[in-house]
Amino acid sequence: QVQLVESGGGLVQAGGSLKLSCAASGRTVVIRDMGWFRQPPGKERELVAKISWTAGMVDYADSALGRFVISRNNPKEKDTVYLEMNSLKPEDTARYYCAVQKIGSWEWGSWGQGTQVTVSS
Repeated sequence: QVQLVESGGGLVQAGGSLKLSCAASGRTVVIRDMGWFRQPPGKERELVAKISWTAGMVDYADSALGRFVISRNNPKEKDTVYLEMNSLKPEDTARYYCAVQKIGSWEWGSWGQGTQVTVSS
């Protein structure tokens, strides 16, 4: 099927930036959308941003709009989706995951192991 590996998390001060990567492998031809989710400590997982795999259409949660950019535009790493996070706030602290929706399904799956983002005040 599809395997996902996230990277790029870390510790950053408020106002700083981080760029997360999600590398997909396996049967990537079945992917319709890829999404970035986050789960703060003690809270539910939420969708932060998503991108359609072929058309590149994007959508953001209100909390990410204007600060985060999801992209898939590196010709050398065409099966990698990025989440560039700017103007980070302490409330952005969470474990960030990527997942995919496959063609013909609305379920999110093939979850990666996640990458931790910690924003200090």
